[in-house]
Amino acid sequence: MEVDSPVDAAPSGDFAAALIRWLGRTIAWLTLVMVVLTFGIVVIRYGFNQGWIWMQESVTYLHALVFMAAIAWAFQTDDHVRVDIFYRSNSSRYKNWVNLLGTLVFLVPFSVFLLVIGWNYVSASWETLESSREAGGLPLVYLLKSLILIMPALLLLQSWSTVRGCIAALRK
Repeated sequence: MEVDSPVDAAPSGDFAAALIRWLGRTIAWLTLVMVVLTFGIVVIRYGFNQGWIWMQESVTYLHALVFMAAIAWAFQTDDHVRVDIFYRSNSSRYKNWVNLLGTLVFLVPFSVFLLVIGWNYVSASWETLESSREAGGLPLVYLLKSLILIMPALLLLQSWSTVRGCIAALRK
């Protein structure tokens, strides 16, 4: 059996992989909500000469949520950006080594770094329950900034699953 992606290499019964998969598929539906909301904003603005800041900010919040919370799912399904010149034509063993080393050498340290440097920034936002600077904006900026910590946490969770899957595939 050829193993081409980390999701194929994940051990069966892997709770982390299942959680990331469920979260990604669920959050992906928010793109439809963004499209409908953006259409509504355009109709209200240009059809009725009205506009609400909270509505416009909600598209920004949804956009951030989709990309930052579903990034681990994109990694899991191997839909992330990769320099594919040497990767695609090689064996599954080579691909598993690349995925294993790339995860351990680049992704895990990057995720830990984001957690460390983002912690004070996000906690300061939570301490003040930071809200929008715009009149009529959403009072949830602290929740938006929390994605700075959620994203690397989800990446670390998926990294665990990917490392386990690559090691299991390499042992075969």
